[in-house]
Amino acid sequence: MGPNGAGKTTTISMLATLLKPTSGEASVNGFNIKTQKDNVRKSIGIVFQDPSLDEELTAYENMDFHGRLYRIPRVIRTEKIKELLKLVELNERKNDLVKKFSGGMRRRLEIARGLMHEPKALFLDEPTLGLDPQTRNHIWEYIQRLSKEKNVTIILTTHYMEEADKLCDRVAIIDKGKIIALNTPRNLKDGIGGDLITVETPDAESLRSRIEEFPWFKSSKQHDSFITVNVVDAEKHVAKIAKISCDSDIEIKSITVHKPTLEDVFLHFTGRTIREEEAGSGEHIRMVHRARKRR
Repeated sequence: MGPNGAGKTTTISMLATLLKPTSGEASVNGFNIKTQKDNVRKSIGIVFQDPSLDEELTAYENMDFHGRLYRIPRVIRTEKIKELLKLVELNERKNDLVKKFSGGMRRRLEIARGLMHEPKALFLDEPTLGLDPQTRNHIWEYIQRLSKEKNVTIILTTHYMEEADKLCDRVAIIDKGKIIALNTPRNLKDGIGGDLITVETPDAESLRSRIEEFPWFKSSKQHDSFITVNVVDAEKHVAKIAKISCDSDIEIKSITVHKPTLEDVFLHFTGRTIREEEAGSGEHIRMVHRARKRR
């Protein structure tokens, strides 16, 4: 999990043997990604970030072509196609051209195709990017079913916090090419410590210094005009923070209380929100583009 440009797709590309690592070691299903590429490729399925289906073929033909590439015998191939298309609820559309499919249907077909040769690991590179919320939820359901019914290790990249929280047994947060946190979603959130109180105030530094003096205070992060305070039993301390600000003549614009999320985890480890990181990456891309145009 991480913002655009953090290195998620690069990591997937190296593990799938599409990109040569500059250093370090990695293995997939016990096979070294640099010295045993063929065995790695036989062990994995992959759904790319960009569409990779042939739009002029039917759903069945796309599946059949993939099965032939992996030299799956015809009888087994036919059964697998039927089973997988049923799994992703596309069996009744198997003879329709892919160009008639919606974005969600294409994603489901790509996931089914990636399972044709029964891989030990399935890589999904931002599988719900650009999909509407309803379709995204349907894809989540299929991914969860695949993990349970097919006993496949699924490795997905995402910058959607709720997606990582809902689907993953373990989450690695990657920032600027480095893994900065790795654990279960629950442990990552619990690791921040307690509940969170977020206060918006024009005098954030002063309020923060006063709150830190109290014994119930655990930790805090200041971000622009917002202070996020970690405490136990946050509801009991909201009134205390309001009183501290009143006694110190510090204006409070808003106070919110919530349980930690993975967004809070990212902020805790990086000092930035994932949205800011993505906005920064986008601005960098625009600046490079403008520079190229000037040349």
